[in-house]
Amino acid sequence: MSQLKIREMPRDERPREKLAAHGASALTTPELIAILLRTGVSGANAVEVARQLLEKYGSLTGLSRCSVDELSKIKGIKFAKAVQLVAAFGLGQRLARETLSKQKIDSPELVNELLGPELRRLRKESLRVILLDTRYHLIRVEEVSMGSVNESIAHPREVFRPAVVSSAYAVIVVHNHPSGDASPSQTDHSLTRR
Repeated sequence: MSQLKIREMPRDERPREKLAAHGASALTTPELIAILLRTGVSGANAVEVARQLLEKYGSLTGLSRCSVDELSKIKGIKFAKAVQLVAAFGLGQRLARETLSKQKIDSPELVNELLGPELRRLRKESLRVILLDTRYHLIRVEEVSMGSVNESIAHPREVFRPAVVSSAYAVIVVHNHPSGDASPSQTDHSLTRR
């Protein structure tokens, strides 16, 4: 049986109308994604295509890891839709960072809140520095090095250069482990000693 097209659904069940009437929290994740996709494919409306994307990538986090090129290869997701999805994830990350930029960044929990979602979606190791002013408020975050699946190499001068240029009072060095294993590697120990 073919899926109902969104325009054939009762008006109050259509994702856009539902969002306008009740807010984003009233929608499922596939419905929110469907608003970005706008259209589906033959036999599957935009909500079903969104559901299939989430199933294929396992979660919203998995979907957020996709590049424009990767998304463009999926049936029903051409370049424009892929760009819209990647842009939406980018806006979400910036919103989270903007919210935290007004807070004092003084705990591992706040550092995780600031960069955790973004770093968890990466497929390669990324070494970043969080630059803070005298009140420990965020100046900016800068990527120092993008490595491979299991290694990110940087010289200490590359780590501290952004701090000097920005006149940062404090620096927090952060990097991810795409494997999910947070145990420090030999390279991690070596860089820490340097």
